[in-house]
Amino acid sequence: MTPSIQSRTEITLEEFLQLPETKPASEYINGVIYQKPMPQTEHSWIRTKLGTAINNVGKFEKIVAAFPELNCNFGGSSIVPDIAVFEWHRIPRKPNGRLENRVTIAPDWTIEIWSPDQVVNRMMRRIIFCLNHGTQIVWLVDPEDESVIIFKPNQTPEVKTGDDALPALPVLTDWQLSVRDIIGWLYFE
Repeated sequence: MTPSIQSRTEITLEEFLQLPETKPASEYINGVIYQKPMPQTEHSWIRTKLGTAINNVGKFEKIVAAFPELNCNFGGSSIVPDIAVFEWHRIPRKPNGRLENRVTIAPDWTIEIWSPDQVVNRMMRRIIFCLNHGTQIVWLVDPEDESVIIFKPNQTPEVKTGDDALPALPVLTDWQLSVRDIIGWLYFE
C-alpha cells in the first residue's frame, strides 16, 4: 500500500508546487500529498508502448500528443497521470508555440496503469476528479487481470478484455487497439 507522504495540512497547491520533486512523483489531491508507487517492469513497458502508439497515430498528423508522467495542475490539485493525452489544439503552449512547462488544464484523455500496491479508492478519486474537470475519457489498464476499464463522464464504466476494441478520443478516427494488443506487449519472445 502506498502511504501518503503527509496528512491533511494547510498547504496550498502553490506551496506544494514549490516543494522538491520526488521519485516516484508526488501528487496533491484535496489538500493531501501522496507519492505514486514506483513503476515496475510491466507498468513501465505498457506506458512506453502505449504512449508511442498514441503518438504514432496522433502526433504526426497533429491530432493529439501523449505525455508520460506529466504533472497536471487544475481544479486546485496536482496529478501525474501515467499518460496524459491532449488534443493538438489544447496542448499547453507559450505564445511562440513552444511547449508550456506548467500545465494548468485537465488532459483530454488520461491513462492509468494499475500497480499491485496502489490504493483502489485513491485511484478512483483521481479518475473521478479528472472526469469532473473536463477529461473526456480515462483508461485504467490492469495488466494482472488483462483488462481495461473505460471511464467517460456521466456513463457507467465499461470493462474491456481480449479482442475488445478500446475507444479513444473521437478525433482519433484511425485508432485501432485492443486489450490483447496491450497485453501482447508484455511477452518478449
